[in-house]
Amino acid sequence: MSFQRTRMSADRTLMSVIRTSLSLIGFGFTIFQFFQKLREAGTLTSGSPRNFGLALVYLGVGMLVVGIIYHLQFMQGLRQERAEMTKAGLIHGQSVFPTSLTLIVAVLLLLVGLIAIMGMTLNVGPFA
Repeated sequence: MSFQRTRMSADRTLMSVIRTSLSLIGFGFTIFQFFQKLREAGTLTSGSPRNFGLALVYLGVGMLVVGIIYHLQFMQGLRQERAEMTKAGLIHGQSVFPTSLTLIVAVLLLLVGLIAIMGMTLNVGPFA
């Protein structure tokens, strides 16, 4: 039972990383697009606000990568500890560790973030 609570706690931690990353990616993309349109209209000559938006997207994607790696390492350690305790006969270990839906969402958001970066820098893809 405590392993399930610990697993759910790790999922909640990853969800908070997803929320923060989504905010950074969305806000950065909006800033980038806003200043891109101003630059195309000729009212803005400097590219630094656009670069600030791009930096926010990079930060969101980087934070998501670190969060996913941390989550995977934590879950691997938790499963290993559970297997050792089951082998020692300390716990039953009959319940399964389901695939984390939170992890799937995090990977999908990472793909969206990478596609957004590709659209912003190379001007290709659905977000260009």
